[in-house]
Amino acid sequence: MQTLLIVFHSMTGGTRQMAEAAAVAARGESSVAVALRQAGETLPEHVLQADGYIFATPENLAAISGMMKDFFDRCYYAALDRVNGRPYAALVCAGSDGQNAVRQIERIATGWRLKAVAEPLIICTRAQTPEAILAPKMILAGDLARCREVGASMAAGMALGIF
Repeated sequence: MQTLLIVFHSMTGGTRQMAEAAAVAARGESSVAVALRQAGETLPEHVLQADGYIFATPENLAAISGMMKDFFDRCYYAALDRVNGRPYAALVCAGSDGQNAVRQIERIATGWRLKAVAEPLIICTRAQTPEAILAPKMILAGDLARCREVGASMAAGMALGIF
């Protein structure tokens, strides 16, 4: 059985909803085990034991969140040259743009020699004031459906040996 590791960080709930939607859909593939883990609790051995990845992060100050950066910092060298060729996808919850967070994940994935198997999915909440940025987020049903598509596609591709 292959394992899909979904690593996420969320302060206001938006990214958590996205990651959970992807996980629910991925669990529909019975031959793929799905591990949904918070970034702060994800260890190098979790990365090494997985066969594919979904990285889900908010974009904070035009970057991945600090906890996602911490996850990559703690796990990067332990996994370097040991996860080459494995598939990944990225989910970003952004207030307005999300592109810089995507670029950071892509650069890290390039270093790990991972293979992108889906276009990065950016869900824009349009939160622009301090109050809106810090407020709990509710991701729209249509956007959650897009997250489920990423999870289902990743798991199906892994199960079929496509990636």
